[in-house]
Amino acid sequence: MSAESDERSGAAATAARSSVTGDVAAPAGLVLGSRAPEFVKRRRTLHLSWQVGVFIVGFAVVVAGVIMLPLPGPGWLVIFAGMAIWATEFVWAQLVLHWTKRKVTEAAQRALDPRVRRRNIILTTVGLVIVGVLGAVYLWNFGIEMPWRIEQ
Repeated sequence: MSAESDERSGAAATAARSSVTGDVAAPAGLVLGSRAPEFVKRRRTLHLSWQVGVFIVGFAVVVAGVIMLPLPGPGWLVIFAGMAIWATEFVWAQLVLHWTKRKVTEAAQRALDPRVRRRNIILTTVGLVIVGVLGAVYLWNFGIEMPWRIEQ
């Protein structure tokens, strides 16, 4: 047997295993698919019920996160928690969550770049100076009087 035929047989075994469990190998080596217990995966009706339950719970958490966006609360954190719940069962949610994690990691690495940090510090300083100057102009013209009580 050659190495090429060994690779084919290994790929065939992986494909057969994936078709049984529903797992799909992602390009980055991430294993995608259902994380339901094996006894749930073996029974089609039970697995479908499991997926519906996971979808409903994840949907409720995502909706709660969307409601928290304009209201007090950790909206984005709750939305990502709902996506993580969905990712336990649905490949599309796993791919979205993986993409989001990659983008957040890239943004964090860019933020640690000394040139970017220097630029951010300069922009923050300029913004604070502008706000300070505007505050001083306001106090110079109106004193410590609230805008709705100014009578001129």
